[in-house]
Amino acid sequence: MANSHCSPETPDPANVRIITTLGHVDHGKTTLMDALLAANNIISSKMAGKLRYLDSREDEIERGITMESSAVSLRFQVMGRDADEASSPRTYVINMIDTPGHVDFSTEVSAASRLCDGALVLVDVVEGVCTQTIAVLRQAWQDNLRPVLVINKFDRLITELKLTPIEAYHHLARLIEQVNVVMGEFFAGERMEDDLRWREERDRRLAAKKEQYADEGEETANDDDIFKEKDDVDIYFAPERGNVVFASAIDGWGFRVSKFAQLYSAKLGFKEVHLRRVLWGDFYLDPRTKRVISYKHLRGRALKPLFVHFVLENIWAVYDAVVINPNTDKVARIVSALDLKILPRDLRAKDSRHLLSLIFNQWLSLSTCIIQSVIDVIPSPPTAQAVRLPRMLYPNIFNQEIKPKNRLEQDLFTSNSALEANVTAYVSKMFAVPRKELPENKVEPVTAEELRMRGRAAREARKADNLDSVLIQEMPEDTPIPLETLNEAILGFARLYSGSIKVGTRIYCVLPKYDTTLPSNHPANANNIVGATVEALYVMMGRELLPVDSVQAGNTFAIRGLEGKVWRNATLCAPGEAGILQDSSPQLDRECLINIGGTNRTTPPIVRVALEPENPVDMPKLVAGLALLAQADPCVETFQQQTGEHVILTAGELHLERCLKDLRERFARVEIQASKPIVPFRETAVKAPDMAAPKTSNAVRGTIKGASSHNLVTFTLRSAPLPDGMLLFIQQNITALRALLQERRSNDRGLCDGSSNAVIEGERLEVQGDLLHTPSVRPEQFWHVLEEKCKEAGGEWSDVVDRIWAFGPQSAGGCLLIDARKDVVPLSLKRHLVRDQVSDVQNGLHNEHDFTGHIETGFRLATVQGPLCAEPVEGLAYFVENIDVDAEGLQKEIVQNRLTQVTGSIISAVRDACRNALLDWSPRLKLAMYSCDIQASTDVLGKVYGVVAKRRGRIVGEEMREGTTHFTVSALLPVVESFGFADDIRKRTSGAASPQLIFSGYELLDQDPFWVPTTEEELEDLGEKADRSNVAKEYMDAVRERKGMFVDKKIVQFAEKQRTLKR
Repeated sequence: MANSHCSPETPDPANVRIITTLGHVDHGKTTLMDALLAANNIISSKMAGKLRYLDSREDEIERGITMESSAVSLRFQVMGRDADEASSPRTYVINMIDTPGHVDFSTEVSAASRLCDGALVLVDVVEGVCTQTIAVLRQAWQDNLRPVLVINKFDRLITELKLTPIEAYHHLARLIEQVNVVMGEFFAGERMEDDLRWREERDRRLAAKKEQYADEGEETANDDDIFKEKDDVDIYFAPERGNVVFASAIDGWGFRVSKFAQLYSAKLGFKEVHLRRVLWGDFYLDPRTKRVISYKHLRGRALKPLFVHFVLENIWAVYDAVVINPNTDKVARIVSALDLKILPRDLRAKDSRHLLSLIFNQWLSLSTCIIQSVIDVIPSPPTAQAVRLPRMLYPNIFNQEIKPKNRLEQDLFTSNSALEANVTAYVSKMFAVPRKELPENKVEPVTAEELRMRGRAAREARKADNLDSVLIQEMPEDTPIPLETLNEAILGFARLYSGSIKVGTRIYCVLPKYDTTLPSNHPANANNIVGATVEALYVMMGRELLPVDSVQAGNTFAIRGLEGKVWRNATLCAPGEAGILQDSSPQLDRECLINIGGTNRTTPPIVRVALEPENPVDMPKLVAGLALLAQADPCVETFQQQTGEHVILTAGELHLERCLKDLRERFARVEIQASKPIVPFRETAVKAPDMAAPKTSNAVRGTIKGASSHNLVTFTLRSAPLPDGMLLFIQQNITALRALLQERRSNDRGLCDGSSNAVIEGERLEVQGDLLHTPSVRPEQFWHVLEEKCKEAGGEWSDVVDRIWAFGPQSAGGCLLIDARKDVVPLSLKRHLVRDQVSDVQNGLHNEHDFTGHIETGFRLATVQGPLCAEPVEGLAYFVENIDVDAEGLQKEIVQNRLTQVTGSIISAVRDACRNALLDWSPRLKLAMYSCDIQASTDVLGKVYGVVAKRRGRIVGEEMREGTTHFTVSALLPVVESFGFADDIRKRTSGAASPQLIFSGYELLDQDPFWVPTTEEELEDLGEKADRSNVAKEYMDAVRERKGMFVDKKIVQFAEKQRTLKR
């Protein structure tokens, strides 16, 4: 296989592949990419595995982990066979994206996988399947990528674990089985969803037929639809199928089973195809008959599997002769037996690792193996898009065969790159590049010929005594750099699905909220489609950008010209290669417009920090820098709080460090002061055994009576903790509820503007730290299933669904406002959402003045900021039992034009009543929790446990990796205690353990923040001063102090305890 540099010319689309590397952190993705770059002569083969070329950031190099996706286009020449069986070289272009493995940067993985057709999934042979391995496999499954399993760090089995070949074989078999179990779970889940979708679709068809056929029996007889089972044989990894690569990226070698089948087929006299099928698995070579036998015909003989005998023992022999027990004569025999060309000086070299890589590079080249597997397993863009695009455009249709409905879909499904084909590209993320690093702004290096010409000109000028002008011409690079070159340029990272895109053409940017079911000139779509001019196109080569004039379908590229128009992702559309014509408009070009959708964020940002510049004069620079950062990083959120603070939200501590570094050095270029990390809490209440007496005498616990100013409006409100089943269901299906509310808002407002989308976005920003689950039901099933959950809870909850007035906080959350009045038609959100607006007017108070909206506002204010520390409330229901209005007194206030004071006092009264009703129960805080997975060896296990316990975490499980001395420890850790946890655990274990922290939701801290010792036993144990600190009160006071609220803290704790200082 020959290699050449990437050039702008694009080969046949069938010879293009677009892939990404996925895997857990430190499983060798960037090292693997080095081997491919070395094969393309971009870096030296000696530096492959050491340079980590695609880690171009300074902090990436320091930490040794990838933080940003890097793309590179490589060109390879591979010998292939034509239709007439003649061998001829084919040029393949492999567009590769290297992604981070750390959980904080998982949004980078989501953005990259949307653009790719296949993935190299790397798994460390010792650590096995880790948390992030499962996450990236799920991402590949959701995006319908064709995966290739790369079992990396193979050398650790030999040099570190010191396994024998037969032990290594069993270890590998178990590892492949573990990965296949994960894939099987994904398939089973999707199979159940497809089955459910098919049944619902069938029921809809039967209902439609029922109108045509009077007789039900006839209708059933005419329906011959049968559910088609999907085959799961293609989803699993099996070495004999060529989708498993065994590799050691650091030593530069890798192989598939087919490589050894090719080597041994002639020697053993087997056909290569047959040998490939039996080289992995429980197949043995009978020494007497020289035939391959299965385990059934062993008859007790201790034979080695073919894979051990022909593959592993040879690799073990090389490592033994070169690294473990160096033997020059043995190495020379191996080299001659394998017919390798290695110089005598290299054979005598002291560096055994260099000799090892020389042998393996010629014998089992990693780059050749990876490229061949990519070509064989991963489909080309035309083939892949025929499968992936229908799933992206119609995610809810389970049928595998979706035919194109128009010319645009025909172009997309076939990756048509003709001149007249519709141009459709998807921008998955925006990224920032310093303007001075753009190719057009770089100072080109001076060639030897130009230097000679300059010297000749200088000599001639001296003769003319014109030295001054020569000096000015000689040093053009000393001219001051224009100010704008110091700024950052925002580029889009995109893939072209159909057509050809050229520099200078105009295109439409279709934003994620664009609704394709509505006309393009509809008010809702007006702000979601903008025109842009393609200023430049680039092929990405890691750190470098190569400018090109045009890009054809089936390639990834970077585009300039979207700054100020596209925020994070968009679909780029044009009717043809010529782009948008002079007199055209979105309405005229509506046939080329399509919305491929946004990228899913798998990890919600949880760590919040308030920022301010050290010098207040630099505030405008900080604001501009935050806007740049939010656009360049797909996982960060920035906004300004009502207090005026500028807040940044990040996925974790490492992500926060990177964002602050970028702000200081690139985007804002000012010194920044960051507050301590602000961690969200949740407030709730439970029924405890030792609660104080109810606040309202002769009433049920939680009952509070309230009134507006002058007692014009009085009401009775009662709170009660929600049953666990109901709360869990509502939290899991918040997205379904939001979809229902969004649909209703659209109908109510007639979509007169795009504000309904903005409301949902605003709500998402207000209630930070929500863990958005994948809904367990679809929006149309939400009320029906909620009713079932209420009936399971029983008691007063059984008929509560039709009386739910509102959800909170922010209209979709874990609190309920329930209309429990006896003498009126109850307000029902369910009826409001499913009926027309006109038919719902009757549901309200039959008074002249309706205060239900103000009561709902008070409820929402109370649930957004609870009584403990002004954090959101969840898990409580508030029953409105009575509302009385003094009509006569109200009329007097209206005459005196004081109605606004009344409505304001109603809101305040309801808010205070809700807060007091919560405090009538036993209040609790809910802590944001990280699920923490730690890989550790047995000798540092105790230290790991100590660090977790010190930070109030708890161990929930531990599992020993079979055949190794490594444990995988699972723990739960409060987010508020997690800062510095990774550094602490590395220091205590001398780097032998590294944690992965993933936000997993909220957990109840079962401790009353207002608890003080009262009983005789408690006073005896703790004393009157309660020497043992109340953890819940500590957390509550810390948040109240940060927010500037009153904190009940004694300056002098123990006045009677004296301390005599010695002189």
